[in-house]
This record gives sequence, structure tokens and C-alpha cells, in this order.
Amino acid sequence: MNKGLIGALVVAIIAVAGWYWTQGQTTEEPVSASAPDGAQIAGASLADVVVPEGLSAMAQQGETYFNAVCASCHGTNAAGQDGVAPPLVHRIYEPGHHGDMAFVLAARNGVRAHHWPFGDMPPVEQRLTDGELGAIVAYVRELQRANGIN
Repeated sequence: MNKGLIGALVVAIIAVAGWYWTQGQTTEEPVSASAPDGAQIAGASLADVVVPEGLSAMAQQGETYFNAVCASCHGTNAAGQDGVAPPLVHRIYEPGHHGDMAFVLAARNGVRAHHWPFGDMPPVEQRLTDGELGAIVAYVRELQRANGIN
């Protein structure tokens, strides 16, 4: 076998193994809400989200879809819920790290936990169209921008 091919194969195997190993690693400190006495507040919002004064028409539609499908886990205005699901208005979800398609794929296929201690996200039960998912992403991105996440 060609030495170059063997070298490329070894590099590919190492790259795949490295990627797989990092998928279970938490790179951020988990966010949690606590009462004045330090006790955890189950279901409490995990982020203080500034809501922009005016959303675009697409983001307004996205807010409606988000509230119907996503808010039960990700909370009002995507602020997350302690013990349930992470806030989507968080720097970990900035477009350079989690692109728009990451949200679409997570909704359609679910996603293995890799940043937060909430466990795996199952696929969204309700089948959403590309347009509905695009509107949800537009809503989340406008919330993020209003909160300094670009």
C-alpha cells in the first residue's frame, strides 16, 4: 500500500477520534439559577434576555412558532430553563460557533449533549417546514443581536 495513503488514513482516524472525544466535553460553565439561600430553582430562566423593541416580520412569525414548539423547553424568549434546557441567547450559540443550520438539524434530528448538562435534545415532535424553522432561527438571532451576541 502507498505510504502517502497510509499516512492520510492515520491522520483521518486521529481526526475522527479527536472529534468524537470532544463531543462529550463541556467547554462552558453551566448556567443555573439559584434562590438567595443558594438552592436551585427548577425551571427558572437561565438568562436575562433583552427583547428588542421591534422584530422583523419573519422574526415575529418565528416568535409565534418558537412559543408553540420550543419555549416549553428553552423558555420564554429563549432564556432557557434550569434543569430543562439551555438558553439559546448565549454566546455559545453565536453564529460563528452554531450556524443557522445547527438549529435546523437539532430540531429535525435532535442533538447529543455537548455543551450543557441537560442531556440530549430529542427531535422536535411537530414536523416544522423549512420556512417555519427559518423564522424560528431569525427570531433567535434577533434576540441574540439585541443581547450583544453576533
